[in-house]
Amino acid sequence: MSINITLPDGSIREFPAGVKGIEIAQSISEGLARVSLAIEVNGEIRDLSRSIDHDASIKILTWNDAGGKSTFWHSSAHLFAEALEALFPGTKFGIGPAIENGFYYDVDLGGKSFTDEDIQRLESKMLELAKQSNSYNRKEVSKQEALQFFTAKGDEYKQELIGELQDGTITFYTQGNFTDLCRGPHIPHTGFIKAAKITNIAGAYWRGNEKNKMLTRVYGITFPKAKELEDYIKLQEEAKKRDHRKLGKELELFTFSEKVGMGLPLWLPKGTILRERLEQFMRKAQVKAGYDPVVTPHIGSKQLYVTSGHYEKYGKDSFQPIHTPDEGEEFLLKPMNCPHHCEIYRSKPRSYRDLPVRLAEFGTVYRYEQSGELHGLTRVRGFTQDDAHIFCRPDQVKEEFIKVIDLVLHVFNSLGFENYTAQVSLRDKSNTSKYIGHDHLWEKAEREIQEAADERGLKTVAVEGEAAFYGPKLDFMVKDALGRSWQLGTIQVDYNLPERFELEYIGSDNQRHRPVMIHRAPF
Repeated sequence: MSINITLPDGSIREFPAGVKGIEIAQSISEGLARVSLAIEVNGEIRDLSRSIDHDASIKILTWNDAGGKSTFWHSSAHLFAEALEALFPGTKFGIGPAIENGFYYDVDLGGKSFTDEDIQRLESKMLELAKQSNSYNRKEVSKQEALQFFTAKGDEYKQELIGELQDGTITFYTQGNFTDLCRGPHIPHTGFIKAAKITNIAGAYWRGNEKNKMLTRVYGITFPKAKELEDYIKLQEEAKKRDHRKLGKELELFTFSEKVGMGLPLWLPKGTILRERLEQFMRKAQVKAGYDPVVTPHIGSKQLYVTSGHYEKYGKDSFQPIHTPDEGEEFLLKPMNCPHHCEIYRSKPRSYRDLPVRLAEFGTVYRYEQSGELHGLTRVRGFTQDDAHIFCRPDQVKEEFIKVIDLVLHVFNSLGFENYTAQVSLRDKSNTSKYIGHDHLWEKAEREIQEAADERGLKTVAVEGEAAFYGPKLDFMVKDALGRSWQLGTIQVDYNLPERFELEYIGSDNQRHRPVMIHRAPF
């Protein structure tokens, strides 16, 4: 039986069913096959060694692709774990994912602490093992087999993870003398890894829960060429000079106080002047774009966030409810501005002629980030965003979305941000339970976002699993002077909160209709 494989250029080639990714790469060119790290099959990244049994659209991934780098670094986490187990037998392993730059692995060292000599030994051992060019071999195992394997090793962390998995969905990966519980994918073999560096050692509670044991989180990064590691180290040295925490202190912009609380910045006079200048610039742009200013409280009734869905999704990770002397009365520090703006919209009857309604606020919100994740002004527990919500008719969505794109680009152009990517953030179709709303509304919103971006000529990348729980979004990822990406603007289409808050307008047919909500925050 033959299957049709669609390549990125749109051409279609015929292969026998069961063809492997590496065979497709070889059919294109031997040069491509030599640098191939993984394959994307209908949007799913997979091992090059896995068979393809049906018609599919594919892309061969190399180091130059984000998916290729992620696979490379995920495989490097396994290589690090193999080196660690070889040098420190009895180590227990938590999770070891790829991150934006490199990987980390949470490990239980049994009370041991790393020395500088240990780190050097680990880096050397990783390269020693990499030179063996051991294959990453995937194996499907039963839940019972998986539990028996890690019970024999005395690794309670893996046992806990396996306990939450369904039988028939569990896979192991083995390279050299190391076997790990893993969904994959992985690069073909360890020989691709030519340079390795342990970048940081930190503490991390198991699964991010402060009630659990504190593990050792080891960060690392690897490259396919030694020269790339040298360039990376130089870049990190430059980053230290430009660290905003260092500059914020030197320029007297902001400070933190343990008495006030972790992650709650205090703006100093010079920083406040800078902040107010930015706000004045944005307020002027808002007035020109037809926004009405509003102000909402720093707290809200718990019921407000139950209605919006924020409490169900984030309640356990938020600041805990504030109890008043009245029995049963509870408030939350405001984690989002949108529920308050929904109530402002609801405050009076609306006609189709009134729409769009554009409400804007420099709203301060509070989120209980884990103490180990706080980082200067980039990860805090209290921050202010230029938040606005547009309530419009369905036929106005694309036009309003394009206007917001124009506003974001005006901000970027004014501040000299030229190196950015427009990311269409979609829901994770393999786990839709994380989101609210009907499938057809999600599909409609995703289509409208892509059409608006195309109409404005934006080059976009689609990323699954990055949507808000109530709707897809267009995120603007801006690169700084050191080439690091930051999300500095977001626009979201939301059919769900208007439904939950029962928002309405009277249409030209004199009937009640639901408005559509657009969330946006350039600052």
